Amino acid sequence: MPIVRRSRADIDKAKLLTELAARRRPTEQEIEAQAAEDGDAWSDADVAEAEAAYPPPSPEEVRAVRTRLGFSQARFARLLGLDRDAIQKYEQGHRQPSGPEAKLFRLIVADPDAVMRALTPRKAS
Repeated sequence: MPIVRRSRADIDKAKLLTELAARRRPTEQEIEAQAAEDGDAWSDADVAEAEAAYPPPSPEEVRAVRTRLGFSQARFARLLGLDRDAIQKYEQGHRQPSGPEAKLFRLIVADPDAVMRALTPRKAS
C-alpha cells in the first residue's frame, strides 16, 4: 500500500468539514437571534445600502491584460498616463494600484477592448 503524506492543515480541514457536516443546520429563527446578539451584524437595510469594494487587480491580472493586448510595459504605461516603472512594479507585486489607478485597472480587466477603444485617439472625420 502506498504511503500518503498529508499536511497538518489538510488533516485539520478534513476534520473540520466532517464536524460541520454532522452538525444540525440552524433554523431561520436561531440565525436571527444570533444576529440580534451580535452588535456588528448587518441588517437587510445595511446590506442593501452597502457599496461593493473591489480589491485591486493582482500582478498576474495586470500582466495578463497587457500581454493579451500585445503592449509592452512602456506602451501600456503611456496609454494609461503612468510611468513604465509603475507598470513594472504592479506586475512584480511590489506596488498595488490604488484610487483611480485601481479603478482603471479593474475596468481594463473587466473589458479591455472597450477601455482601449475609449483611450485610443480617433481620427477626425
